[in-house]
Amino acid sequence: MEDILSEISSVVWGPFLLIPLLLGAGLYLTIRLGGVQFLKLVPALRLALFKRHDDGADGDISHYQALTTALAATVGVGNIAGVATAIYWGGPGALFWMWITALLGMASKYSEAFLAVRFRTKDARGEMSGGPQYYLAKAIPNRFGLVLSIAFAVFAVLASFGIGNMTQSNTVAASLESSFGVPAWAVGVVITIAAGAVLIGGIKSIGKVTASFVPFMIIVYVLGGLAVLLLNIGEVPAALGLVFSDAFTGTAATGGFLGSAFIIVLQYGVARGIFSNESGLGSAAIAAAAAQTRHPVRQAMVSMTQTFIDTIIVVTMTGLVIVTTGTWSSGIEGAEMTAEAFTRGLPGEWGHYIVTVSVVFFAFSTILGWAYYGERCMERLVGVRGVVPYRLVFTVVILIGATTELSLVWTFSDVMNGLMALPNLIGLVVCAGLIARETKQYLAVDPDLLNQPLEPTLHGTDVLRRSRPDTLT
Repeated sequence: MEDILSEISSVVWGPFLLIPLLLGAGLYLTIRLGGVQFLKLVPALRLALFKRHDDGADGDISHYQALTTALAATVGVGNIAGVATAIYWGGPGALFWMWITALLGMASKYSEAFLAVRFRTKDARGEMSGGPQYYLAKAIPNRFGLVLSIAFAVFAVLASFGIGNMTQSNTVAASLESSFGVPAWAVGVVITIAAGAVLIGGIKSIGKVTASFVPFMIIVYVLGGLAVLLLNIGEVPAALGLVFSDAFTGTAATGGFLGSAFIIVLQYGVARGIFSNESGLGSAAIAAAAAQTRHPVRQAMVSMTQTFIDTIIVVTMTGLVIVTTGTWSSGIEGAEMTAEAFTRGLPGEWGHYIVTVSVVFFAFSTILGWAYYGERCMERLVGVRGVVPYRLVFTVVILIGATTELSLVWTFSDVMNGLMALPNLIGLVVCAGLIARETKQYLAVDPDLLNQPLEPTLHGTDVLRRSRPDTLT
């Protein structure tokens, strides 16, 4: 089975399928949207981190809670173990391609969040439900769109047990056992009980929990990384030079001749980039659909900041710490490489403990976020009657993941990630005209997103009222 999955993964993540589609779709959307991720990043961050909510708007949770739920799902072991794995196999240049994937992926993340809110619906319990499993069928109203939407929902449910569950609990158990000698079964029991307690309350409970500790966990990890870089400031320029030079030569990567080495550095950079920030995957759009927001563009702006925070900030910290301390060539792989890099960079054993604690929080938050993604896709497939059974099975699988060897599950996760992304990326390209047109119309009038103040005769509330999604054509 592992051999078969490895063959499928090599095709899906090879140089002729998902990698060019990811980069090509991101570039195409960037052009169609006029570089919105660069021109509107500052007001988007202000809207996400300081304004935080749209009072009186439809939705289940604030757009800040939607952001932290999406961050909870993406800032996981991919930011610690995934980055280290990319650099181990692809060399320091893999970090460069993770940056490129993120910068272009911000346009993809913007687009999928826009469509998620634009075409969201209410389920039988009155909760918002949206994402590629809905907007692919509604925005592409024919059999092709229906097939894409169902395919995404099926792959997302399967992926939730891999990327969002077993790989996360397994990494936590291994890290705590290595650092503190805690038995894996005990770690699994605690995570299972804690996750189950949160998941009972659905998205509102998940939103409150993630909003309370996701910002804290990111700040602690980033401050630890900054401390390492400041203590080794003299090595930073050389590390950056290595990242940029190896991105195109691949000379530091495992792969033999120069051409194959470049393909490997590109492949691992893009694959682990999407594993980390999920741009183009379509998953974060499911959380965006639950947000209380006055217009799809506003939530899309908030959602695209997630990729910036995840990759340009958190992943960069991990990558530069690994390269600056020279740990990338130590022969260690995964989370252990990152832990060793922090240990080398900081006095005593502080670095190792920072990584261990970060793994616990990052992985637990990812479990919560992906549980919501999976249940929304299950609801799409079989209705609300499938939500509670899904939560129960998902919770039990956490314990299985913590106490089982998972080489097969990691390969399975890579395959499911790629298969999720394919229908979503195709849909984003097809809907690019709709997204660009309505974005341009709305950006011309929203006072929170304008580059200059509105005319005195035009009040912001009037503008927002006139630009409701159902009036845009």
